[in-house]
Amino acid sequence: MSIMFATTAFAQRVTDVHSHIITPDFIESLEKEGRLMEEGFPIPRYDIGKHLNWMDEAGIGTSVLTLAAPQPSSADVVRKANEAAARIKTEHPGRFLFCAALPLPDVDAAIREARYALDTLGADGIKLATNVNGQYLGAPELDTLFAFLNERRAVIILHPHRPEPVNHAVMAQTPLAMQEYLSETTRAVTNMISRNVLARYPGVKVVVPHCGAYLPLAIPRMKSLGPVMQANKLVGEIDWEANLSALYYDLAGAHSPETIRMMLTITTPDHLLYGSDYPYAAPQVLTQSLARMKQYLQTETDLAPFKDMILWKNAQWLFGKTKEKPSATMPDATSMIVRIAEIEVWPQYLNEYLSIANEVDRLSMEREPGVICLFPMQSAEDSTQIRILEIYASEEAYQEHLKTEHFLKYKTGTLHMVKSLKLPTMKPLDTETMDKIFKKMKTYK
Repeated sequence: MSIMFATTAFAQRVTDVHSHIITPDFIESLEKEGRLMEEGFPIPRYDIGKHLNWMDEAGIGTSVLTLAAPQPSSADVVRKANEAAARIKTEHPGRFLFCAALPLPDVDAAIREARYALDTLGADGIKLATNVNGQYLGAPELDTLFAFLNERRAVIILHPHRPEPVNHAVMAQTPLAMQEYLSETTRAVTNMISRNVLARYPGVKVVVPHCGAYLPLAIPRMKSLGPVMQANKLVGEIDWEANLSALYYDLAGAHSPETIRMMLTITTPDHLLYGSDYPYAAPQVLTQSLARMKQYLQTETDLAPFKDMILWKNAQWLFGKTKEKPSATMPDATSMIVRIAEIEVWPQYLNEYLSIANEVDRLSMEREPGVICLFPMQSAEDSTQIRILEIYASEEAYQEHLKTEHFLKYKTGTLHMVKSLKLPTMKPLDTETMDKIFKKMKTYK
């Protein structure tokens, strides 16, 4: 099999941008330093065979490996971890990419390791911790590293590490992974934004973990307070568009349709990526989580157009394996099929008809992303007069609807119940307002 990313066998299988390699050298070094529980959580053992078995079971074509937390104190451990990841990528063509760890806080050593990893080992990007010994992303001393990564147009995978300083009492009560990791991620990203790091180094792209942490709340607050902070000379001008356009987001952790919709208030669908956090959760839990994501990305009408983008297409483009950037938009009013079906039912069949009609409406909305609306109504003056508002994303979606098992069951099962049927196709008089209606429906809950 070719070593090209997501080859034919895996082209339409999920790409996992958030998985961890945990090497024996890494574990041994932490044991010697008494740091195994530094992040407040037991570090799982890693086995490449078990990882591949889980990937095959879950339908994952490619996983992106990064070194787990905490940050190694030895540059030699970092080098060995990067070389181990490179071997895994070579030995299992098409199944793995990796983003190299760096021996921070030594910036010069980090640049040397980044050059070696990218040029010699074939690293697909760089992994950066939110902070190393209190050196947070966005700090001025890291500008030379970002300048190098900018020249190389590097993909950076960000991961939270223990905050520095850390409140051990709080950490004992509320483990880092439950809350502080989200704060830590938000802290690091907003620190970069406040110094325009991503605007000044537009060649880099940064993957933010865990559904964007608190950024959907923090960014609007930063924007609203920006003028006040600038007036008091606490921050300079912030290029919001340039900074935010560099951010991508993995969906590891507590993903849901509601979470994705919240993330779409600060980003666009082409910046969302699937992530598992393997091996930090049991494989069966991760498999169930991915199945749940696939299900709602199929059935949630507003998210369904982005399913393949989130599961694999965006990652292919981000890591330079496809040239065409994925794009998907909700259908606009000019492409939709809109009509009001006018149906008169024989009185003796009314109850049976309503039961069958309600079933096909429900199944169509649940199973067909291209069915935007099937809304049955009954005349208050004459109960046999039924009207159904039908909206399909396109002519293609409508034709596919006519082939479905649930529609064919409705058609054949109610033919003798219908006294008359008219199916006039309607043309929107104001397509711009109609588009606004659908956008409002998506956000108003």
